Amino acid sequence: MKKILTALAITLVLTGCKTSPTGRTQITLYSEQKMDEMGVASFAQMKEQQAIEADKAINSYVRCIADNLIAQLPTEYANQQWEVVVFEDDSANAFALPGGKIGVHTGLLEVAKNQHQLAAVMGHEVGHVIAQHANERVSQNSLLQFGLQASNVALQMGDIQYRDAIMQGLGVGAQFGVALPFSRSHESEADIIGLELMAKAGFEPQGSVELWQNMAAVSGERPPEFMSTHPAPQSRIANLKNGMISANELKQLAWQAGYKPQCK
Repeated sequence: MKKILTALAITLVLTGCKTSPTGRTQITLYSEQKMDEMGVASFAQMKEQQAIEADKAINSYVRCIADNLIAQLPTEYANQQWEVVVFEDDSANAFALPGGKIGVHTGLLEVAKNQHQLAAVMGHEVGHVIAQHANERVSQNSLLQFGLQASNVALQMGDIQYRDAIMQGLGVGAQFGVALPFSRSHESEADIIGLELMAKAGFEPQGSVELWQNMAAVSGERPPEFMSTHPAPQSRIANLKNGMISANELKQLAWQAGYKPQCK
C-alpha cells in the first residue's frame, strides 16, 4: 500500500511540474481552464455578496491603472477580457483571480496615495495570476491532504502507538514547515513580478516602496514572520529595493516608448 501511495504521489508531482516567471519550480496539478472557471465563479459570488462602488471617477481611475498594467502582460493574459470591480470595503486590500478578474477595495485608496502606489498593489495581485499561484496553492493543499492521509494509513497498518498525537504533529509541521513559507514565497515573487510589470507600464517603481511604508504605518501588531502568510513590510521593502535599479531601467524604456500613465 505504501509503495502504491508513493508511486501515485511521484506521478502527480512529475506531471504537474512547471517553472514560474522568476524561474522557481512549482507544482500545478489543475488545468488553466479549471482555475479560470473557479476564479470566475468566485468573483461572481463576491459581486453578489459585496457592495460595489458606483462613483464613476473612482472606477475610471482604477480601470485606467488596470488597463496600463494589462497591456504589459504576456500575450495570453493581455488578450483576456479583464473585469475590474471596485468594492465598497474599508480594508486596504485588492485581489486578482484566474479568468481575468480584478477587485479593489475602496479602503485601499486611503493607503495607496497615488497611481504609482495603487499600481504596485494591482501589479502584485495580477502577478499572482500570471505566476499561477492559485493553482499552486490548490495543488499544494491537495498534496498535503494526500500526504497526511497516506501517513495515517501507514501508521494504522503499523499499529503504532500514539497515532493521533503523531498525526496532529504532522499537521502542525505541514502548516508551519510547508504551507506558510510557501505562501510567503508567493508573496515575495508577486512583489517582484508586480514591480517589473508596473515599471514596464511606465509607473514609478518607487511607488511600491512608498506603498509598503504606508501599509506598515497603518498596520497593527503583526505575528512573528515565521507564523505569517505574508512577509513583514520591512522584508518586502528590502526585496523591492533590491530590484529597484532594474525596475527604473524598465521604466525609462517605457517612457521612451511613450508609456507614461496619467491616471487621476
